[in-house]
Amino acid sequence: MSALPDKVKTMLQKPVLVHFATLMEDGSPHVAPVWVDVDGDTILINSAVGRLKDKNVRANPSVSLSATDPDNPYHSFTIRGRVKEITLNGAEEHIDKMAKKYMGKDVYPAHSAKEPRVIYKIEADKISVMG
Repeated sequence: MSALPDKVKTMLQKPVLVHFATLMEDGSPHVAPVWVDVDGDTILINSAVGRLKDKNVRANPSVSLSATDPDNPYHSFTIRGRVKEITLNGAEEHIDKMAKKYMGKDVYPAHSAKEPRVIYKIEADKISVMG
């Protein structure tokens, strides 16, 4: 596991969209823009059970993330790592926290009992920072 540099942690605390790459069953990449959170050196991504990224990380925990600082397009990072934990615990509350960060809303407006929320806890293996 690699420690996240302070520059990366600072960026992840902003409402920046992260490009989240997972691997499809045939080995091809799938990339989706996602909301992101950070807890120490662990990156947190919240999704819904059964979505394509959920199926992909359950089959293969290798992932990659990239983002560009919205305040400085010459500051960016890429991370290769793996999902070290998948949990439903606290995921509903976490998506509300993300709705506050990204939408300014106290409650995530698209809550659905048909789509339980899940958190992917990601550990970085390789980190590249520009700027």
